[in-house]
Amino acid sequence: MHARVIIVLGLTSSIIVAVVLADDSAFKNPNYTPGHDVMVHLFEWTWSDIAVECERFLGPKGYAGVQVSPVQENVVVPKRPWWERYQTISYQWTTRSGNETQFRDMVTRCNKAGVRIYVDVIINHMSANPENLLKERKTASGTGNSTADLGARNYSAVPYNNSDFHAPCSIDNWNDPFQVRNCELVGLHDLDQKEEYVRGKIVEFLNKIIDAGVAGIRVDAAKHIWPGDLSVIYSRLHNLSIDHDFLPETRPYIYQEVIDMGSEVISKHEYNSLGAVTEFRYGLEVTSGIRGEKSLKWFKNIGEEWGLLADKDALIFIDNHDTQRHPGVLTHKEPRLYKVAVAFMLAHPYGKPRIMSSFSFENSDQGPPADSLGNLLSPLGENNNTNGCADGWICEHRWRQIVNMVEFRNVAAKEPICEWWDNWNNQIAFSRGSRAFVAINADQLNLNRRIKTCLPEGVYCDVISGNLEGKSCTGKKLVIDADGFANVNITMGEEDYVVAVHINVSF
Repeated sequence: MHARVIIVLGLTSSIIVAVVLADDSAFKNPNYTPGHDVMVHLFEWTWSDIAVECERFLGPKGYAGVQVSPVQENVVVPKRPWWERYQTISYQWTTRSGNETQFRDMVTRCNKAGVRIYVDVIINHMSANPENLLKERKTASGTGNSTADLGARNYSAVPYNNSDFHAPCSIDNWNDPFQVRNCELVGLHDLDQKEEYVRGKIVEFLNKIIDAGVAGIRVDAAKHIWPGDLSVIYSRLHNLSIDHDFLPETRPYIYQEVIDMGSEVISKHEYNSLGAVTEFRYGLEVTSGIRGEKSLKWFKNIGEEWGLLADKDALIFIDNHDTQRHPGVLTHKEPRLYKVAVAFMLAHPYGKPRIMSSFSFENSDQGPPADSLGNLLSPLGENNNTNGCADGWICEHRWRQIVNMVEFRNVAAKEPICEWWDNWNNQIAFSRGSRAFVAINADQLNLNRRIKTCLPEGVYCDVISGNLEGKSCTGKKLVIDADGFANVNITMGEEDYVVAVHINVSF
């Protein structure tokens, strides 16, 4: 492994710190088991339910990994909104998702099923100011019974005290990098990662997670942390655990939350040398194409040529747990268009895709399905059923049109786009080498064309409208002739606006 030296100049002092890091690809390998390429975010699921889902559904269906909710103890907020998970009170592993024993059991079982685990970690901040969180109360209680004096910024269970945080200030000017990184994001107490003690506590927390057998981490609010400070922290992380069958010297996958739509003063390109980055523009661009606001004919080269991150740097998604609560974002609430957008994401070779698996909500603060005591309800129902989805959970990752496209992407592997076709507007089709073919109709017109593919001659089962069961297809069939042509039909009255086949569904 080649190394490089980064010189980081502190903005508040003249001290020069030399940080030795691995090359810029060191933290960009998701460490998936071979032949897998799609992660799912099981937002707010319990550790025991995730373990079952890995064994009974995700592993058999070819999912590569699961992003799980934060493991660290959070403040208990009245009415239990979803964002309480991001109000850290300690680094103990006790949340509504479960305890440390249950977490470790989940990781072991998922790894055995061939499904990797990625933890959402909060290292930018602790909880919010008391006036934003608990009104008159100064002492907060956590999901593991830890307490903290929020007014004094005394988190005794870590411990952190007032000296471990940046001086209180609000982000009033998003064009000021100093405010964005040193002030308090929505009142959250902002840790000072330049302090060696703070770095040590963060590194200790992250290394314990890595040693438990996870394959990587999502760094929440990375945009609000100085890149130089992150580089120091990352350089001290352990390799992945060989006890969980990772190869020696394997570095964890790091993907950092950096919201950059192209005009922000803080750029995603300040972070992509450190690890992968969440590419927020991707989902918006694809949505604009699916909605007809942009022509899909231009989407063949979506990626770096569009000003997006390089392929190896980009964690891509249509929506996430934050954006799906914003107006105009395409989500499960528009299922027909949403399935088209996800199909395009999984069919096109750019980036590392992540599927969102949600719960239903009527307002933006609403937390996950829970009983009267605040205990999370199971998406699996009383009988651990992985066919449906119970008690207010959505489970988009189980929808036929999505899970079958996971297999499509696995089969397509690294094959390039072959024989792109479009109607000069919003009907497109393309093959992935000689392994897979997809057609999408986002026009307000029927699609009925003879289209050239790169697949071998044969009869194929469309994985969007049905499944191949033995020698029988429960959906539409696509016949490819000896010259590679197929008659593709997608009418506006159909349930789905996509046809997709691959070499594993030839019959």
